[in-house]
Amino acid sequence: MAVIEVQDLHKRYRDHVAVHDVSFTVEEGEVFGVLGPNGAGKTTTVECVGGLRRPDGGRVSVCGLDPRRDRAAVREILGIQLQASELPDKLRVREAVELFASFYPAPADPGTLIERWGLADKRETPFGQLSGGQKQRLSIVLALVGNPRVAILDELTTGLDPQARRDTWDAIEQIRDSGVTVVLVTHFMEEAERLCDRLAVIDGGRVVALDTPSGLVAALPAGQTLRFRADVDDPDDRFDAVLTALPQVRTVTRRGARIEVTGHGDLLTAVTSALAARGVVPVDLRLEQADLDDAFLALTGTKGTR
Repeated sequence: MAVIEVQDLHKRYRDHVAVHDVSFTVEEGEVFGVLGPNGAGKTTTVECVGGLRRPDGGRVSVCGLDPRRDRAAVREILGIQLQASELPDKLRVREAVELFASFYPAPADPGTLIERWGLADKRETPFGQLSGGQKQRLSIVLALVGNPRVAILDELTTGLDPQARRDTWDAIEQIRDSGVTVVLVTHFMEEAERLCDRLAVIDGGRVVALDTPSGLVAALPAGQTLRFRADVDDPDDRFDAVLTALPQVRTVTRRGARIEVTGHGDLLTAVTSALAARGVVPVDLRLEQADLDDAFLALTGTKGTR
């Protein structure tokens, strides 16, 4: 069941089109990633979904509600925390959570949320004295305090050290496990691979791909590359033909005894079995798998962030 439906979303700022006819759906219970380079239109897209910006065209539905027309109702079922969200430095953790809880008719218990998300010993700490990871955990608490069905989390791990980033990933997985649908905006490849069930890749304000992380990788022309040397002095054209005939093989490139084979599926087993049948032993054998970085580069022309 789709809890978010976006159809032909369009948003313009004067002469700049930030979002150009973007369409996707988000299914209940999944972590849906919005992935793209900086300035691609990711934040503008989710701000339109959350009702924070008015689209210039298209249709957005959150649990059957229009984020602009039914703003009060959407606020009760959708929690959103944006990358640029900040709080006054002197506002204490407990005060912030209690303040946000007061905005909702049936909020979660502030004390329970503070405890659950590892901030119990920081409940009286001012916001300005929290570490980056603690601020992000507080951001998650504030997004969840209204007991939402959907949480939008925008670039939560930007600027965090590796340990704080992984702690935040654990927290996002806990949100999903609690039954909340998550829309996660990111430009980190490892984050998208680990957390997201499906991804919309946005570049230049357009959705250029929509699939699972593994599906995006599988769509690459050559998902695997196998490199080795053949233990024969001069492999001939018949040697190449044996490999090219394999259904898993796309290309074979030979430079003397050095062979490079690209393909898909169980490429390693297929090639080594064919070589063994001809009495050829591969030397210095290396298998390189394509990953989400490669898919992202192919789709956007830019490298992602690891």
